[in-house]
Amino acid sequence: MSADPAVVITAARGWLGTPYHDQASLRGVGCDCLGLVRGVWRELHGAEPLPLPAYSRDWGETGTREPLAEAARKVMVEVPLASIVPGALILFRMRTGAVAKHCGIVTAPDRFIHAYERTGVVEVRLDHAWRRRLAFAFLFPSPS
Repeated sequence: MSADPAVVITAARGWLGTPYHDQASLRGVGCDCLGLVRGVWRELHGAEPLPLPAYSRDWGETGTREPLAEAARKVMVEVPLASIVPGALILFRMRTGAVAKHCGIVTAPDRFIHAYERTGVVEVRLDHAWRRRLAFAFLFPSPS
């Protein structure tokens, strides 16, 4: 069973305005896109379910594995891209042929929250430019 979308969205919106900081996950202090998702997970479930290895800014520029999607599959429910709904975690390929290395949380059919370098955590339109980069979608599980 998936988490209540309103609870997921409220948790994500609590991070709005958090500055961008690579590899961080502290609401109001700093986070990257994965740090935002980790923080929302902690608000819903407590401890993070998987250890997070250190990663570089260019970690997704090479290789064929999909580490974000593989990790999400272990703890979340994958859904078809055509079925994304508010509260879903979405993963993006920032370049054609690259692995999915950016993530956000859907807040409405045409909006999502993400942490982006130079802007921090923001809620923006899920417009054509973002939609064409969509690679995977997942639902947060409901808290136990």
